[in-house]
Amino acid sequence: MSSTTPPFPARIELTGEGLVLRDWTETDLAAMPDLFDHPDVAHWTPFASPFDEEAARSCLDRARSQRAAGVTIRLAITVDGGAPLGEVMLRRAPEGTEIGYAVGPAHRGQGLAARAVRMMAAYAFEELGAEQVILELEAENAASVGVATRTGFSLLDVPLIEGEEKGRPYVLQTWGLNRP
Repeated sequence: MSSTTPPFPARIELTGEGLVLRDWTETDLAAMPDLFDHPDVAHWTPFASPFDEEAARSCLDRARSQRAAGVTIRLAITVDGGAPLGEVMLRRAPEGTEIGYAVGPAHRGQGLAARAVRMMAAYAFEELGAEQVILELEAENAASVGVATRTGFSLLDVPLIEGEEKGRPYVLQTWGLNRP
């Protein structure tokens, strides 16, 4: 974060679309492995695998330090402010304001990711003044490509992002949504 970039608020809670996006808490640690210790999550995201109690603690600590540094906001996706069903994140990066998400396997098929992405994009536009938000997705990740198209993102004509995570090569496309 540069000295001209304002810090993120210490606490964030966003409501709308039938969801409450809220900060992760200590009481969420026990639920996190059920959400993120799954082959799909391990394959498509940078979450640790296996995702156990130690990984949950590390994830929560990293979320807090990234927030304090003004780099990333990571919020639990809930329907009522209670039990977490997944996560949505917003990251300030050189390539743009990026959104990412993961929904626990037991909670898929309810439109949670699309609703959370719309809410986080609105937050980025309204509160952070972003002109565009991006998603970086693998073309083979049909569920995430579906979220991108359902939420109004368009594939951008920019170079692909190639890398390796957990010993697996990946190629990411960049999708963008401009300020309304």
